[in-house]
Amino acid sequence: MNIMKKTALFFTFALLASFAFWAFKPANDGYKIGDTAIDFSLKNVDGKMVSLKSLGNAKGYIVIFTCNHCPFSVKYEDRIIALHKKYADLGYPVVAINPNDVDKQPEDSFDKMVERAKEKSFAFPYLYDQNQVIAKTYGATRTPHVYLLKKNGEKLKVEYIGAIDDNANDANSAKVKFLENAINDLEAGQAVKQPSTKAIGCTIKWKAS
Repeated sequence: MNIMKKTALFFTFALLASFAFWAFKPANDGYKIGDTAIDFSLKNVDGKMVSLKSLGNAKGYIVIFTCNHCPFSVKYEDRIIALHKKYADLGYPVVAINPNDVDKQPEDSFDKMVERAKEKSFAFPYLYDQNQVIAKTYGATRTPHVYLLKKNGEKLKVEYIGAIDDNANDANSAKVKFLENAINDLEAGQAVKQPSTKAIGCTIKWKAS
């Protein structure tokens, strides 16, 4: 094979690799700690549109990108339910968002979301990010992926991003509860000591470009 053919082949593979990378990557890198997050309005499993502002006099919000099918999300479901039960009354309700493309993962359809919410008696909103705009804006890449927001006047400051705790398999074996520690820091009037960790879970199933 001559040099020109080798060069052409190299650029062809490079182009294909680049396309594959961007096809499964959010449109931007999303939020960093200290950024101001946007509010949103997404369809809840009860059929109503829900925004963060509509949830009342909260101090902040535990926004969790999650879904039905992912084994990691399933293992964290009871912990997410417990988080809402523990922290909603303290001013930090859970807001769960399913960002997955239904064509790639039928188990994450809106109808299946409704079934799952009823089965598990979710007391928090379970919203459908059908166009994946919010997941891309926030920079979520996995399920579950947590964003802890704190209200600062009319703004929403990103205080923590990452995992719920350090053990995806077993809640009882978790040694460090990252999210709870972050909320406790805020409640104590302190800066979050560990503001970011690596989210562990299934990759979000993005729509084809």
